[in-house]
Amino acid sequence: MNYNIEKIDEVVLALLYLTSFSESTHYRTWKGQDWEALSRLYEKGFISDPKSKSKSVVFSDEGFEQSKNLFKKYFEL
Repeated sequence: MNYNIEKIDEVVLALLYLTSFSESTHYRTWKGQDWEALSRLYEKGFISDPKSKSKSVVFSDEGFEQSKNLFKKYFEL
């Protein structure tokens, strides 16, 4: 089966907003999503490298804004 990778990445980024939390000057999110999608989001500059022992990743400023906007796009009533 073929998948639209861009749409998958958008939805994963939107779901990362759901589990985001503030930590002093930046936002983090739990990395409980597909590893390949997380790697692509890292390559796009939206999150820090998911290949670490930490259970969360740090959003870039752009990544957090994109995540919030996509969450509203897909899930807001």
